[in-house]
Amino acid sequence: MEKRLTRTDYLFSILFIFMLVLALAAFFYGLRVGQERSALKYEEQIAKQNEAAKGYTAYDQQYLVSFYHTIYQPYREFHKKWFEKMDELSNGRSADASLITKELAKQAEETYTALSSKSMPDSSPLLQESLKDYIKSLKLFGEALRGFASKANAQPGPAYVSMLDGDAYLGEAKSFALKADKEYYDAIIKWNQSINPQLQQPDMSKPLPLKDWSQLSLNMKNDYSAQLMLSGKLFKAFTPQDLTSRIDDMIASGQTKKLNLADVRQVVDVLLATDAVRPGDFMRFKNRWYASETLPQLPFFTN
Repeated sequence: MEKRLTRTDYLFSILFIFMLVLALAAFFYGLRVGQERSALKYEEQIAKQNEAAKGYTAYDQQYLVSFYHTIYQPYREFHKKWFEKMDELSNGRSADASLITKELAKQAEETYTALSSKSMPDSSPLLQESLKDYIKSLKLFGEALRGFASKANAQPGPAYVSMLDGDAYLGEAKSFALKADKEYYDAIIKWNQSINPQLQQPDMSKPLPLKDWSQLSLNMKNDYSAQLMLSGKLFKAFTPQDLTSRIDDMIASGQTKKLNLADVRQVVDVLLATDAVRPGDFMRFKNRWYASETLPQLPFFTN
Protein backbone atom coordinates (compact mmCIF):
# COMPACT_ATOMS: atom_id res chain seq x y z
CA MET A 1 0.00 0.00 0.00
CA GLU A 2 1.41 3.34 -1.12
CA LYS A 3 2.24 5.91 1.47
CA ARG A 4 0.29 9.12 0.96
CA LEU A 5 2.12 12.45 1.02
CA THR A 6 1.50 14.47 4.07
CA ARG A 7 0.68 18.17 4.09
CA THR A 8 4.24 18.82 5.20
CA ASP A 9 5.55 16.97 2.16
CA TYR A 10 3.38 19.07 -0.16
CA LEU A 11 4.56 22.27 1.49
CA PHE A 12 8.18 21.21 1.21
CA SER A 13 7.76 20.34 -2.49
CA ILE A 14 6.08 23.64 -3.25
CA LEU A 15 8.72 25.53 -1.31
CA PHE A 16 11.48 23.68 -3.17
CA ILE A 17 9.94 24.48 -6.57
CA PHE A 18 9.48 28.14 -5.53
CA MET A 19 13.09 28.39 -4.43
CA LEU A 20 14.22 26.79 -7.69
CA VAL A 21 12.20 29.29 -9.75
CA LEU A 22 13.52 32.14 -7.61
CA ALA A 23 17.08 30.96 -8.09
CA LEU A 24 16.62 30.75 -11.86
CA ALA A 25 15.04 34.20 -11.95
CA ALA A 26 17.92 35.60 -9.91
CA PHE A 27 20.41 33.93 -12.25
CA PHE A 28 18.87 35.39 -15.41
CA TYR A 29 18.42 38.80 -13.78
CA GLY A 30 22.07 38.81 -12.76
CA LEU A 31 23.08 37.74 -16.26
CA ARG A 32 21.06 40.58 -17.80
CA VAL A 33 22.47 43.16 -15.37
CA GLY A 34 25.98 41.95 -16.09
CA GLN A 35 25.42 42.18 -19.83
CA GLU A 36 24.02 45.70 -19.50
CA ARG A 37 26.93 46.80 -17.35
CA SER A 38 29.41 45.27 -19.77
CA ALA A 39 27.69 46.98 -22.69
CA LEU A 40 27.69 50.30 -20.83
CA LYS A 41 31.37 49.93 -19.99
CA TYR A 42 32.13 49.07 -23.62
CA GLU A 43 30.14 52.06 -24.86
CA GLU A 44 32.03 54.32 -22.45
CA GLN A 45 35.33 52.98 -23.77
CA ILE A 46 34.21 53.56 -27.36
CA ALA A 47 33.06 57.09 -26.46
CA LYS A 48 36.44 57.83 -24.88
CA GLN A 49 38.24 56.47 -27.94
CA ASN A 50 36.08 58.59 -30.20
CA GLU A 51 36.70 61.64 -28.00
CA ALA A 52 40.44 61.02 -28.18
CA ALA A 53 40.21 60.81 -31.96
CA LYS A 54 38.52 64.18 -32.28
CA GLY A 55 41.72 66.06 -33.00
CA TYR A 56 40.60 66.69 -36.56
CA THR A 57 36.83 66.21 -36.38
CA ALA A 58 36.81 69.44 -34.38
CA TYR A 59 37.30 71.05 -37.79
CA ASP A 60 34.45 69.27 -39.48
CA GLN A 61 33.33 70.81 -42.76
CA GLN A 62 30.10 72.06 -41.18
CA TYR A 63 32.15 74.21 -38.78
CA LEU A 64 34.17 75.63 -41.67
CA VAL A 65 31.00 76.43 -43.60
CA SER A 66 29.31 77.96 -40.57
CA PHE A 67 32.39 80.09 -39.91
CA TYR A 68 32.42 81.23 -43.52
CA HIS A 69 28.83 82.45 -43.54
CA THR A 70 28.61 83.93 -40.05
CA ILE A 71 32.11 85.39 -39.63
CA TYR A 72 34.35 85.32 -42.70
CA GLN A 73 31.81 86.63 -45.20
CA PRO A 74 30.64 89.61 -43.08
CA TYR A 75 34.27 90.60 -42.56
CA ARG A 76 35.02 90.22 -46.28
CA GLU A 77 32.16 92.60 -47.09
CA PHE A 78 33.98 95.29 -45.12
CA HIS A 79 37.27 94.20 -46.68
CA LYS A 80 35.83 94.53 -50.20
CA LYS A 81 34.35 97.96 -49.48
CA TRP A 82 37.67 99.14 -48.04
CA PHE A 83 39.50 98.48 -51.31
CA GLU A 84 36.67 99.87 -53.43
CA LYS A 85 36.75 103.15 -51.51
CA MET A 86 40.55 103.34 -51.41
CA ASP A 87 40.53 102.88 -55.18
CA GLU A 88 37.99 105.71 -55.56
CA LEU A 89 40.15 108.05 -53.49
CA SER A 90 43.42 107.04 -55.14
CA ASN A 91 42.00 107.71 -58.59
CA GLY A 92 40.23 110.94 -57.66
CA ARG A 93 36.75 109.56 -58.36
CA SER A 94 35.39 110.91 -55.08
CA ALA A 95 35.87 114.35 -53.58
CA ASP A 96 34.29 113.61 -50.22
CA ALA A 97 36.94 111.63 -48.36
CA SER A 98 35.31 112.49 -45.04
CA LEU A 99 32.02 110.85 -46.04
CA ILE A 100 33.84 107.75 -47.28
CA THR A 101 35.80 107.53 -44.03
CA LYS A 102 32.62 107.77 -41.96
CA GLU A 103 30.95 105.09 -44.09
CA LEU A 104 33.89 102.73 -43.64
CA ALA A 105 34.01 103.42 -39.90
CA LYS A 106 30.29 102.73 -39.58
CA GLN A 107 30.52 99.44 -41.47
CA ALA A 108 33.53 98.35 -39.41
CA GLU A 109 31.68 99.16 -36.18
CA GLU A 110 28.47 97.42 -37.26
CA THR A 111 30.36 94.32 -38.37
CA TYR A 112 32.35 94.37 -35.12
CA THR A 113 29.09 94.43 -33.13
CA ALA A 114 27.62 91.59 -35.20
CA LEU A 115 30.68 89.35 -34.87
CA SER A 116 31.06 90.06 -31.15
CA SER A 117 27.88 88.07 -30.53
CA LYS A 118 29.18 85.02 -32.43
CA SER A 119 31.10 82.08 -31.02
CA MET A 120 32.95 78.96 -32.11
CA PRO A 121 33.10 75.64 -30.19
CA ASP A 122 35.89 75.08 -27.66
CA SER A 123 36.94 72.03 -29.68
CA SER A 124 37.95 74.33 -32.58
CA PRO A 125 40.55 76.71 -31.11
CA LEU A 126 41.81 77.88 -34.52
CA LEU A 127 38.33 79.08 -35.45
CA GLN A 128 37.97 80.69 -32.03
CA GLU A 129 41.25 82.59 -32.49
CA SER A 130 40.34 83.60 -36.03
CA LEU A 131 37.04 85.04 -34.81
CA LYS A 132 38.81 86.98 -32.04
CA ASP A 133 41.33 88.41 -34.50
CA TYR A 134 38.67 89.50 -36.99
CA ILE A 135 36.89 91.25 -34.12
CA LYS A 136 40.12 92.98 -33.02
CA SER A 137 40.75 94.06 -36.59
CA LEU A 138 37.30 95.58 -37.02
CA LYS A 139 37.49 97.36 -33.68
CA LEU A 140 40.77 99.01 -34.65
CA PHE A 141 39.48 99.93 -38.11
CA GLY A 142 36.42 101.60 -36.61
CA GLU A 143 38.31 103.53 -33.95
CA ALA A 144 41.12 104.69 -36.27
CA LEU A 145 38.80 105.76 -39.06
CA ARG A 146 36.65 107.84 -36.69
CA GLY A 147 39.76 109.79 -35.82
CA PHE A 148 40.49 110.53 -39.49
CA ALA A 149 36.99 111.62 -40.51
CA SER A 150 37.36 115.28 -39.44
CA LYS A 151 40.60 115.84 -41.38
CA ALA A 152 39.92 113.62 -44.39
CA ASN A 153 39.09 116.47 -46.80
CA ALA A 154 42.14 118.54 -45.95
CA GLN A 155 44.23 116.99 -48.74
CA PRO A 156 43.85 115.29 -52.14
CA GLY A 157 42.57 111.71 -52.27
CA PRO A 158 45.89 110.01 -53.18
CA ALA A 159 47.72 111.83 -50.37
CA TYR A 160 44.97 110.88 -47.93
CA VAL A 161 45.22 107.20 -48.92
CA SER A 162 48.99 107.36 -48.35
CA MET A 163 48.37 108.79 -44.91
CA LEU A 164 45.95 105.96 -44.09
CA ASP A 165 48.47 103.40 -45.34
CA GLY A 166 51.08 104.81 -42.96
CA ASP A 167 48.87 104.87 -39.86
CA ALA A 168 50.05 102.52 -37.09
CA TYR A 169 46.55 101.68 -35.81
CA LEU A 170 45.28 100.81 -39.26
CA GLY A 171 48.46 98.79 -39.81
CA GLU A 172 47.68 96.80 -36.69
CA ALA A 173 44.08 96.33 -37.85
CA LYS A 174 45.35 94.88 -41.12
CA SER A 175 47.78 92.58 -39.28
CA PHE A 176 44.98 91.14 -37.15
CA ALA A 177 42.93 90.53 -40.30
CA LEU A 178 45.82 88.69 -41.97
CA LYS A 179 46.38 86.63 -38.82
CA ALA A 180 42.68 85.73 -38.75
CA ASP A 181 42.89 84.65 -42.40
CA LYS A 182 45.89 82.43 -41.64
CA GLU A 183 44.08 80.75 -38.74
CA TYR A 184 41.09 80.02 -40.96
CA TYR A 185 43.32 78.42 -43.59
CA ASP A 186 45.06 76.47 -40.81
CA ALA A 187 41.63 75.11 -39.84
CA ILE A 188 41.08 74.03 -43.44
CA ILE A 189 44.35 72.09 -43.21
CA LYS A 190 43.06 70.34 -40.08
CA TRP A 191 39.93 69.36 -42.02
CA ASN A 192 42.09 68.07 -44.87
CA GLN A 193 44.21 66.03 -42.45
CA SER A 194 41.06 64.33 -41.14
CA ILE A 195 40.69 62.89 -44.66
CA ASN A 196 44.39 62.39 -45.30
CA PRO A 197 46.30 62.01 -41.99
CA GLN A 198 49.60 61.72 -43.89
CA LEU A 199 49.35 65.32 -45.06
CA GLN A 200 52.36 67.29 -43.84
CA GLN A 201 52.77 71.06 -43.75
CA PRO A 202 55.97 72.58 -45.15
CA ASP A 203 58.32 74.56 -42.94
CA MET A 204 56.81 78.04 -43.00
CA SER A 205 59.98 79.66 -41.68
CA LYS A 206 62.13 78.80 -44.70
CA PRO A 207 62.01 79.71 -48.38
CA LEU A 208 60.12 76.99 -50.22
CA PRO A 209 61.78 75.70 -53.43
CA LEU A 210 59.44 75.61 -56.42
CA LYS A 211 59.90 71.86 -56.85
CA ASP A 212 58.65 71.33 -53.28
CA TRP A 213 55.78 73.78 -53.80
CA SER A 214 54.61 71.78 -56.80
CA GLN A 215 54.25 68.66 -54.64
CA LEU A 216 51.83 70.32 -52.21
CA SER A 217 48.06 69.97 -52.24
CA LEU A 218 46.05 73.10 -53.03
CA ASN A 219 45.03 73.50 -49.38
CA MET A 220 48.68 73.42 -48.33
CA LYS A 221 49.60 75.94 -51.02
CA ASN A 222 46.82 78.27 -49.88
CA ASP A 223 47.96 78.00 -46.27
CA TYR A 224 51.51 78.81 -47.31
CA SER A 225 50.25 81.80 -49.33
CA ALA A 226 48.29 82.99 -46.29
CA GLN A 227 51.49 82.79 -44.23
CA LEU A 228 53.41 84.79 -46.86
CA MET A 229 50.71 87.45 -46.81
CA LEU A 230 50.80 87.58 -43.00
CA SER A 231 54.59 87.72 -42.68
CA GLY A 232 54.85 90.24 -45.53
CA LYS A 233 51.94 92.37 -44.21
CA LEU A 234 50.27 91.99 -47.60
CA PHE A 235 46.81 93.37 -46.89
CA LYS A 236 45.41 93.06 -50.40
CA ALA A 237 42.08 92.76 -52.17
CA PHE A 238 42.90 89.23 -53.34
CA THR A 239 42.74 86.00 -51.32
CA PRO A 240 45.52 83.46 -50.64
CA GLN A 241 44.04 81.13 -53.27
CA ASP A 242 44.20 83.94 -55.83
CA LEU A 243 47.90 84.30 -55.06
CA THR A 244 48.37 80.51 -55.21
CA SER A 245 46.82 80.29 -58.66
CA ARG A 246 49.06 83.04 -60.05
CA ILE A 247 52.15 81.30 -58.62
CA ASP A 248 51.10 78.04 -60.29
CA ASP A 249 50.36 79.83 -63.55
CA MET A 250 53.82 81.41 -63.59
CA ILE A 251 55.44 78.02 -63.00
CA ALA A 252 53.31 76.26 -65.63
CA SER A 253 53.97 78.96 -68.24
CA GLY A 254 57.74 78.67 -67.79
CA GLN A 255 58.15 82.26 -66.65
CA THR A 256 59.87 81.22 -63.42
CA LYS A 257 62.61 79.45 -65.41
CA LYS A 258 63.04 82.41 -67.74
CA LEU A 259 63.41 84.74 -64.75
CA ASN A 260 65.62 82.24 -62.90
CA LEU A 261 63.31 82.18 -59.86
CA ALA A 262 64.10 79.41 -57.38
CA ASP A 263 61.59 79.73 -54.54
CA VAL A 264 58.02 80.81 -53.90
CA ARG A 265 58.86 84.09 -52.19
CA GLN A 266 60.82 85.23 -55.24
CA VAL A 267 57.80 84.48 -57.44
CA VAL A 268 55.52 86.42 -55.10
CA ASP A 269 57.88 89.40 -55.18
CA VAL A 270 57.66 89.47 -58.98
CA LEU A 271 53.88 89.11 -58.95
CA LEU A 272 53.48 91.98 -56.48
CA ALA A 273 55.96 94.22 -58.31
CA THR A 274 54.00 93.79 -61.52
CA ASP A 275 50.60 94.02 -59.80
CA ALA A 276 49.76 90.68 -61.41
CA VAL A 277 47.37 89.22 -58.81
CA ARG A 278 43.68 90.08 -58.91
CA PRO A 279 40.61 89.08 -56.90
CA GLY A 280 38.97 86.16 -58.68
CA ASP A 281 42.17 84.74 -60.17
CA PHE A 282 41.58 81.42 -58.41
CA MET A 283 38.20 80.88 -60.08
CA ARG A 284 39.77 81.81 -63.41
CA PHE A 285 42.38 79.04 -63.08
CA LYS A 286 40.39 76.53 -61.02
CA ASN A 287 39.33 74.16 -63.80
CA ARG A 288 42.72 74.35 -65.46
CA TRP A 289 44.88 73.45 -62.46
CA TYR A 290 42.71 72.19 -59.60
CA ALA A 291 39.92 70.00 -60.97
CA SER A 292 41.01 66.95 -58.95
CA GLU A 293 41.84 68.71 -55.67
CA THR A 294 40.11 67.82 -52.39
CA LEU A 295 38.50 70.99 -51.10
CA PRO A 296 35.89 71.81 -48.45
CA GLN A 297 32.60 73.05 -49.87
CA LEU A 298 33.24 76.72 -49.15
CA PRO A 299 31.86 79.43 -51.43
CA PHE A 300 35.26 80.97 -52.15
CA PHE A 301 36.26 77.64 -53.71
CA THR A 302 33.04 77.09 -55.64
CA ASN A 303 31.59 80.47 -56.68
